[in-house]
Amino acid sequence: MINKHIYWRGELSAAHSLKLPYESKCAALHGHNYLVEVWAYGEVNESGIIIDFTDIKKTIKRYDHINLNDMLEQPTAENLATKLIEDIKRPTLTKLRIRIWEDRDSYAEVEWKS
Repeated sequence: MINKHIYWRGELSAAHSLKLPYESKCAALHGHNYLVEVWAYGEVNESGIIIDFTDIKKTIKRYDHINLNDMLEQPTAENLATKLIEDIKRPTLTKLRIRIWEDRDSYAEVEWKS
């Protein structure tokens, strides 16, 4: 079997605040310019693609320039990556990996396998 996958990278800017059991500057509303990376694995469909890059971009852009607290109860990078996987999953995909960079030094990564 030939393993096929695609890769997409883009950005989104969003605000959030976190409810944490300790004192943190992240409790205050603040924003990030997130770098989002998506790896999608699977078989090609009748159009010869695994998933359309446009579908990925549209999904990511729904989270651009919003307050993530309106979409997620606890909008950590880990929870945002999980939500994006749920939104991007398709029956033809066998694996998805999403990496969310909050800054140039810190990222969260979530992987789903069928």
